[in-house]
Amino acid sequence: MRSGILLLSISFLLSTMQAVPLRTGADQVDKVVRLLKDKKVGLVVNHTSLVGDRQVHLLDTLLKRDVCIVKIFAPEHGFRGNADAGEMVSDMKDARTGLPVVSLYGKNKKPSKEQFAGLDVIVFDIQDVGTRFYTYISTMYYVMQTCTEVGIEMIVLDRPNPNDYVDGPIMQDSLRSFVGALPLPVLHGLTVGELAGMIRGEGWGNTRSLKLTVVPLKGWKHGDAYSLPVKPSPNLPNDRAIALYPSLCFFEGTNISVGRGTSYPFQVIGYPDKIFGDFSFVPQALPGFDKNPLQKNKKCYGVDLRSCDVRGGLSLKYFLDFYRTSRQGKDFFARPRFFDMLIGNTQVRKDIIAGKDEVQIKKRWDEELMKYRKMREQYLLYPDSRVVD
Repeated sequence: MRSGILLLSISFLLSTMQAVPLRTGADQVDKVVRLLKDKKVGLVVNHTSLVGDRQVHLLDTLLKRDVCIVKIFAPEHGFRGNADAGEMVSDMKDARTGLPVVSLYGKNKKPSKEQFAGLDVIVFDIQDVGTRFYTYISTMYYVMQTCTEVGIEMIVLDRPNPNDYVDGPIMQDSLRSFVGALPLPVLHGLTVGELAGMIRGEGWGNTRSLKLTVVPLKGWKHGDAYSLPVKPSPNLPNDRAIALYPSLCFFEGTNISVGRGTSYPFQVIGYPDKIFGDFSFVPQALPGFDKNPLQKNKKCYGVDLRSCDVRGGLSLKYFLDFYRTSRQGKDFFARPRFFDMLIGNTQVRKDIIAGKDEVQIKKRWDEELMKYRKMREQYLLYPDSRVVD
């Protein structure tokens, strides 16, 4: 099997998973400890790497079980998850354990061979939100590459995907960046464990020879709702923000605010012009959210999505509504290259400017999504509770 991971039949999985409480890969501590016995371990973790009902950090859990942790690697937002989007994260020592923490953000996005020297295994345990531009999966991809290059094992502790849909154009090679490192649609419909299997199985980044182990979830199926116990990053504070994030992130390529600098980011949309709506808010420097938000200290007018019916998935409605209301034409795209990088495609922006509607725009990526879905089926570790994906 191309994924290299044994898959049980869907019917057997469905029968055995009924009434089984959800357990993440990290929750299965005994299994993880056995995999790490007598090995020197590097952890790729952040504040979402929590274990069990008591929500104890994976690092502390493993140290109590006498696992030899040598080094910690931290993604965007840092080991404790309190750095703003795009904010520099520096190497440091963990105050509690004295262990070195190596930043995998900024200039050092891909770990060097030297940084993995002396390690036997890397453990990746970070909560993803299912979108291509959420940078934790880019970090996982780069870590997989370095593990392959130095010949050490990688273990992924799986967690649910709270945006478990497949939609959006496939990333064009010319637009690859840290907010889109892989040829995936905007919503990839995979857990991090399944995605790791796809990366290796497809040989992306020359990772085909990587020794990969995934500790799978228990009690979860594709399509199951999942509420995150802790916000995965500063500006995704709740389930609603996470659900709206795939649709609202494209505004980052414009001058429209998505509520950064408020206590409800990715739940409101606005701009300093009353033509956009009656609802208003003022982005400000806000500790724990954003220190330098777009439209800082300006009164923005727009829409409040905190009480609307949010079904999840990818919608272009919000973006198209604001684009048409602005009457700015191509100038609406204040950062056109960044918009293209987020959507993963240069044609979408052209279609919007040409006046195409959402149905017409989405139709362009039907064929490539069909091919992706077929490829995706090879790497699924869990059945789907939905009749239609």
